[in-house]
Amino acid sequence: MRKIFILTVFTLICIGLQAQKQKKYDVAAFLYPAYAADDPRLRPFWPHGIGEWETVANMQERYPGHYWNRKPLWGYINEADPTVMAMEIDAATKHGVNVFIFDWYWYDGRPFMETTLDNGFLKAENVDKMKFYLMWANHEVVNVWDTRLANIDEHNVIWTGQVDRNEFEKICKRNIEKYFKHPQYYKIDGKPVFMIYDVPQLITGLGGLVQTIDALNWFKEETKRAGFPGLDLQLTMWSINVNYSGVDGSRTHEPDKDFVKKLGFTSSTHYQFVHFTNVNRDYMEIMEDVKKEWARIDATFDLIYYPHVSVGWDNSPRTGKSAVVKNNTPENFEKALRDAKAYVDAHSNQAPLITINSWNEWTETSYLQPCNVFGYGYLEAVKRVFK
Repeated sequence: MRKIFILTVFTLICIGLQAQKQKKYDVAAFLYPAYAADDPRLRPFWPHGIGEWETVANMQERYPGHYWNRKPLWGYINEADPTVMAMEIDAATKHGVNVFIFDWYWYDGRPFMETTLDNGFLKAENVDKMKFYLMWANHEVVNVWDTRLANIDEHNVIWTGQVDRNEFEKICKRNIEKYFKHPQYYKIDGKPVFMIYDVPQLITGLGGLVQTIDALNWFKEETKRAGFPGLDLQLTMWSINVNYSGVDGSRTHEPDKDFVKKLGFTSSTHYQFVHFTNVNRDYMEIMEDVKKEWARIDATFDLIYYPHVSVGWDNSPRTGKSAVVKNNTPENFEKALRDAKAYVDAHSNQAPLITINSWNEWTETSYLQPCNVFGYGYLEAVKRVFK
């Protein structure tokens, strides 16, 4: 009898370990689509025709002797080339990254920086290996992309991220038809996931909080009319997006922690650690604050939170100076990923989604792609945790 009991316990342990081993995670990396050639709308910011690779390539020319001297092991690739993107999809999925969150822009009445998604990713021969969804980066465009002007301290708004109701509906209908209906678009419970970056810009453009609630409700209903069970509207979680008094100038009362729910957001994640904590310190110190923030959001907001891990932060390629995350080695990044994995495992009632900043934010020094400093270290870290 004792042998049978021991064998039963051993079998249950093995089954449990096997189930844990086989659990799948959706590891989603933000993809910044500015590393593209032959996109004429990029030329005013990066005249050499290679997108923001120009900022990476001429860093030492602009700031001789500066400590930042990163080089991509894959070279200054054109990510709007489907052959190049096929290589990237292979590398990403091999290491456990199975979703790209494309930063998606709309300025001056039309899309901006869309060639990496349309010409590169969606035309890659192996696109069926990878899911994607959109993060509407509806922020203002100022001088920061143009290195000739980036270090000038002025708030020179080139494009606003605000749109009125007519333009909002045009954007939503276009994205539903062009992207939501694509078989590789990432969905949770059948609902396309759509992330919005800047809530104040959205509310100001649409004319106020009441008008924004109405517009987002319309968006959800339009998504249903297209044949989906609904829309997973995802909030970029940072202070400007959750402060009621800060996003609607006509309101004067105290911030309302529930207003993001009133707007119709159903889930949230972060885009970058720099949005909510002091990043000018050691990575593991930052992670202590990050875990506290995850717990605070989970306890405070009535919407699902998906844990986020940033690789790092250093914006000096653009401006020559920056707050800098210290000691963000692949080994420490791996520890952060294990914390995110533990959070997902403890929230089994939600999708197993973790977001990472980012696949390729070179000029913010927060990228997974291989470089001359860490090689494939960050990708290998993802692989060890999730693959």
